[in-house]
Amino acid sequence: MTDTINRRVVLAKRPEGELQDGDLVLEEAPIPALAEGELLIQVMWLSLDPYMRPRMSEIKGYAEPIGIGEVIVGGSLGRVIASKTDKYAVGDIVTCYTGWQEYCVVPDSVDGLNKVVPNDVSLSAFLGSAGMPGRTAYCGLTYLGKPKANETVVVSAAAGAVGSVVGQLAKLEGCRAVGIAGGDDKCRYLTDELGFDAAVDYKSSDFSAELKVACPDGIDVYFENVGGDVAKAVAQLLNPGARVPICGYVSAYNAEDLNSIETPMHIFGAMDPKPEHRFFLVGEWQEQHDEHTELLAELVKTGQLKYRETVAEGLENAAEAFKGMLRGKNLGKQLVHIAD
Repeated sequence: MTDTINRRVVLAKRPEGELQDGDLVLEEAPIPALAEGELLIQVMWLSLDPYMRPRMSEIKGYAEPIGIGEVIVGGSLGRVIASKTDKYAVGDIVTCYTGWQEYCVVPDSVDGLNKVVPNDVSLSAFLGSAGMPGRTAYCGLTYLGKPKANETVVVSAAAGAVGSVVGQLAKLEGCRAVGIAGGDDKCRYLTDELGFDAAVDYKSSDFSAELKVACPDGIDVYFENVGGDVAKAVAQLLNPGARVPICGYVSAYNAEDLNSIETPMHIFGAMDPKPEHRFFLVGEWQEQHDEHTELLAELVKTGQLKYRETVAEGLENAAEAFKGMLRGKNLGKQLVHIAD
């Protein structure tokens, strides 16, 4: 290895509302020496995901906020380029939570470190449909949504990395899949390419009425990614016995005070009768990580799980790509390509 300098993006100050110049800073630091039991990963692909935005704020949540001066959290796929452990060899491809940086030294026992066996599947897919977003979609829908054939499954942010998988898995279960997305292009993508039965544009002035037309038999499962007015419109159409897995609520992530907003837990918890609903994390099913990854990778390989990627080139463009993703500019999985 010839490189001794690592470029990384750190949190310089906590954003107030939407990210501004100076909130995130690209800096250089030396690559630390390896100790016994550690490996050095060169990051090839970086995953950008909505959950990163709340962690930049001092919000009370499921994980500690990122500290000022710390590397922005995030999943990645990379190559082992040095190793002082028998568990990983130079050349192994791994996924890991390295954060927004080009190199990362981690212990071989760190949470989230997993070998990747490509098996004719694109490496980048292991950060998307065959990766954390795919597993999030599968676990939330399967274990909490519990879809049955002929039921209506609705998913918000349906053209994103998680939502696009939810709809396709619902179709494989024999359900009516309805996606909520922003704009005609995304809605056409859902129906024409991914096989959703219907897609509704949340930006439409008649959104609530159009959603009702798309769900003539009501809604049995709602996979929540957005919150806000979208969640309120869905709530009006939920059938008795409906299930609502809550993955996130991206509509509020740029709010100046995330602690004071109305969350999907408030919206669905205020209903009478209440639907079965709860917030979940994919880590709840960590023991089945390999099983779920293998299942999803096989669906990708056989073409049963289609996907798109939006790719930014280079770590220096990660912050702009992240801002665009929070505004819904991406189609499918948002990635940053860092090295071949």
